[in-house]
Amino acid sequence: MIRWHGEGMEFLIGLICLVIIVVVIAVWVASLYNGLVRARNGYQNAFAQIDVQLTRRHDLIPNLVETAKGYLKHERETLEAVTAARTAAMTAQANAARNPGDPAAMQGLAGAENGLTQALGRLFAVSEAYPDLKANQNMMQLSEELTSTENRVAFARQGYNDAVLAYNNKRETFPGSVLAGPFGFHKAALLEIDDPGKREAPRVQF
Repeated sequence: MIRWHGEGMEFLIGLICLVIIVVVIAVWVASLYNGLVRARNGYQNAFAQIDVQLTRRHDLIPNLVETAKGYLKHERETLEAVTAARTAAMTAQANAARNPGDPAAMQGLAGAENGLTQALGRLFAVSEAYPDLKANQNMMQLSEELTSTENRVAFARQGYNDAVLAYNNKRETFPGSVLAGPFGFHKAALLEIDDPGKREAPRVQF
C-alpha cells in the first residue's frame, strides 16, 4: 500500500490541477475553432446557392439575345454588349466559386454582375421601341424567367451576406479573435449587387 506524504500529495494535487487546466483550455480552443469552421462553412454554403441562381441567370441570356436578334437588326452593339457582359460575369462567377468570401473575388463578381445588369437594362430599354418583340411569346417568357431568377439571386445574396456577417462577428470578437488570425480565418467580404429593378434606360439625345 502506497502512503503519500505531505509533499507527494501536494505534487499529485498540483499535477491533477494542471492536467485539468490543460484539458479545459484544449476543449475551449477546440470549441472556438469548431465554431469558426461552422461559421465559415455557413457562408460558403450560402454562396453555393448564389452560384446556382447566377448559373441559371447566365443560361437564360443566350436565348434572350437570340430571340431579340431577329428584331433588333440595327442594335448589334447592344446585343454584343450583353453577350460580352455575360462572358465577364461567368468568369467572375467561376473565380468567386473557387474562393467564396475573398474580397477581390467578391468585388470582381459584383462588378461583373452589375455590368451585366446594366447591359440587360439597355437591351430591354431598346426593345421598348419594337412592339413586335415585346409581344413575342418567347421574349415575354424569358423576361419573366429572368426576373424570377434575379429575385432568387437577391434572396440568396441576402442569405450569404447574413452568414458572412455572422462569421465576421465571430472572428472579430473575443474570444474568436484570439484564434482567427493564427488559424487562418480571414475576413469574408459581402456581395453587393445592384437591384435589377433599378435598371436605368439609356439616355437618348435628339
